[in-house]
Amino acid sequence: MNRRGLPSENLSVFEHRELVEIYDEIRQVYQSTRLPWVIGYSGGKDSTATLQIVWNALSDLPAEELTMPIYVIASDTLVETPMIVDHIDISLRKINEAAQRQRLPISAHKVVPKTTETFWVNLIGRGYPAPTQRFRWCTERMKINPANSFILEKAAEFGEVVMVLGARKTESASRGQVMANHRKVAGSQLRRHHSLARAMVYTPIEDFTTDDVWTYLLEVPSPWGHNNRDLAALYRSAQSDECPLVIDKTTPSCGNSRFGCWTCTVVTKDKSMESMIDNGQEWMIPMLEFRNWLSETQDPEKKHEYRDFKRRNGRITVVDDKVIPGPYRKNIRKQMLKRLLETQQLVREYGPDPGIELITEDELHEIRRIWRVEFPDWEDTVPIIYEEVTGERLDWLQDDIGTFSAQEYRILDEICQANDKYPTELIARLLEEERQMQGMHRRAGIFARIEAVLREDWDDEATVQEKYEWAGTSAMETDE
Repeated sequence: MNRRGLPSENLSVFEHRELVEIYDEIRQVYQSTRLPWVIGYSGGKDSTATLQIVWNALSDLPAEELTMPIYVIASDTLVETPMIVDHIDISLRKINEAAQRQRLPISAHKVVPKTTETFWVNLIGRGYPAPTQRFRWCTERMKINPANSFILEKAAEFGEVVMVLGARKTESASRGQVMANHRKVAGSQLRRHHSLARAMVYTPIEDFTTDDVWTYLLEVPSPWGHNNRDLAALYRSAQSDECPLVIDKTTPSCGNSRFGCWTCTVVTKDKSMESMIDNGQEWMIPMLEFRNWLSETQDPEKKHEYRDFKRRNGRITVVDDKVIPGPYRKNIRKQMLKRLLETQQLVREYGPDPGIELITEDELHEIRRIWRVEFPDWEDTVPIIYEEVTGERLDWLQDDIGTFSAQEYRILDEICQANDKYPTELIARLLEEERQMQGMHRRAGIFARIEAVLREDWDDEATVQEKYEWAGTSAMETDE
């Protein structure tokens, strides 16, 4: 630990390089590339130092030489720790205001996952199990895809882009190895990105130690007017490190004590959120309790309580005479939504932001759509749960061709139970497939859709349990 109570390593970059040399290198790279820059900004110390050092270097260039735009992008998974979201939002606003005042070609943007790819839509809507080290479905959907979409959009516009990242060799042994493996462009400080063909990577603080980063941030004022001492205080309160902008699967994931998603179950304990609570943010306790309950659903001994015996594709997967668990059961997903909305109500009441959204309205609409189609949820549960918890009604979309109701499902269930031959869900699914094809001029696809439903496994759970055991491992888990 250094004198500020923050982590440190040895061999400071400033022992062999002057700050003015680093500024000169940044200016030379910018002028020689003649390409737009995309700076990854997470609001943490490394990305803040990277943006600040680039900003200060380029501020000394004449206006006529600042020809290429510089885009600052921050990735919001929509389940980031609220204090970090506030910090980033304030920073992005100040960056845009300061860049305009100083007439710099810098603009800050926030990228978010598509509604169909958010955490809650996949977890509660589709029933994906809480992420684990073996099945970390969240990173690509929520971080890599949104960032890469922005980068590829700019690459398509300009031909190529330079990605400026706050990666450091001393961050970890694995990080240093990844950086060493990236192919350098001859005679340049740039590396070719290993998966984005039209992107080059520049890491101006790659030789900085942690102490160098904090020294720079605490001794050189922020050019956009942010107080870096507030950032240092945030790190101390959370006893944490930052979550980098993730652009590929080689980027270190958040975990252990890193700032990141408050819902993260990849780690055993959320030390960052626990530390924030210990340092006075008690309003976050309901969020931590929800996260811990979500983590409990990963217990191999309890998976059969939370998870369906069929996969999302409707088939049963058996390995060594054991059933590999599928998505969360319908009743568990309903329970998750209710608990999440209750948690949101509590943090609105006791937290600093009475309008905070732990789940967005768009996500609620998408979850409702998935349930209506895939369950099929004839009861239309999402609006019922929402009104029960919040006492409010949203403007729910009404289907033009009409939908089945809970009463009709009860009648169908009575008929199927009396017949004792056809599962109620099977008939409901077939009726739902037919309903969705109503009003279409071409109905050629209906037979394929009906055949797909009939090919699913329709043995009941008791029959399956008589044949097989439940597996206690997630090694075989996939999106399906």
